[in-house]
Amino acid sequence: MDIFNIKEIISVTMILFAIIDIMGAIPVIIELRQKAGHIQSEKASVAVLILMVGFLYAGNGLLSLIGIDIASFAIAGSLVIFFIAMEMILGIKFFKEDDVPDTVSIVPLAFPLIAGAGTMTTLLSLKSQYQTQNIIVGIVLNTLFVYLVLKNVKWLEKLLGKTGVSILRKAFGVILLAIAIKLFRSNTHL
Repeated sequence: MDIFNIKEIISVTMILFAIIDIMGAIPVIIELRQKAGHIQSEKASVAVLILMVGFLYAGNGLLSLIGIDIASFAIAGSLVIFFIAMEMILGIKFFKEDDVPDTVSIVPLAFPLIAGAGTMTTLLSLKSQYQTQNIIVGIVLNTLFVYLVLKNVKWLEKLLGKTGVSILRKAFGVILLAIAIKLFRSNTHL
């Protein structure tokens, strides 16, 4: 029996790539970089990797230990994403600027934007269908791609220009808002 299954690795990598949606998050990343002055791509990528691998192993146990079900966790993440989306669409600031801009690399970038509730719940679902080592390879491959995008965010910003970033920010804000509402609705019993 093979230790690694290429078919499983490709499937997991593609599923996580779609859920993380780092390409769609580029406008948010650009906005966060503008607020903070810079993004620590290494710090954010390591945080994403640790969060995803840690949650893969300890997610269910950790949530049940503190008495939180996955639905509540997903709703909390959806609310944070909702407010980020509203900031992007309306240009209103909901989040108070931290004294230390380095924290942007962890919250809200690494969590909940990249390794958010959707990613975490997906990891728990993948664990029931795929071998753990193949999921970890998928996580590592996605983290490397996240790192490349974060490392090149200045170049992407120059490529898009001020107008392009503004249009992309508004458009992705609406998409992010829809994702937040879908995540909220799918985890509430209204």
